[in-house]
Amino acid sequence: MKLIIGLGNPGIKYQHTRHNIGFLALDKIAHNHRISVILKGFEACFGKGKIGDTPVFLVKPQTFMNISGVSAKKFADYFKIDLEDLIVVHDDIDLPFGMIRIKAGGGHAGHKGLISIIEYLANSEFIRVRIGIGKPPDKSMVEKFVLETFTEDEITMLPLITMTASDAVTAIILSGIQSAMNQYNYRGANQSVKADDTS
Repeated sequence: MKLIIGLGNPGIKYQHTRHNIGFLALDKIAHNHRISVILKGFEACFGKGKIGDTPVFLVKPQTFMNISGVSAKKFADYFKIDLEDLIVVHDDIDLPFGMIRIKAGGGHAGHKGLISIIEYLANSEFIRVRIGIGKPPDKSMVEKFVLETFTEDEITMLPLITMTASDAVTAIILSGIQSAMNQYNYRGANQSVKADDTS
């Protein structure tokens, strides 16, 4: 059983903000694999299905971002999910907009959702699918920046970005993390989705 958690903030107010790209990617995974994320429990909306032959839970925590770990721990404890079977999909301001990178373990780089999950699980050795959202010109603007809605240009790129993130998660499950990292992490240091890629 794999536990796939997309990070975001619940509610219409935050629906199309940069911080919610993890939710949007999870929706794409659900669509691609015909999994309905309509169940409620464990402080989340979730669905159960399969990617290939592997059973998966798709989870969107319904706490706010900074306590995402509550839901992650409830799922992991109740369903006895091993840490290597947890995949967290989240926004990353340290990557250019649209860049996808897979990472196994590591720190949190100040991301409040990751901080919470690491604190509640008392471990950081889970898989992350990082989705670049770019960064503001000044560090003091980060909190405002991640809660802003996407620009018109960014919105046009979202379908391809979320599809790529969905494909990355699928590759992790079907081919293993090393193969998936080889496929998505080494296409060039400056790889990211560009507007003309969506045509």
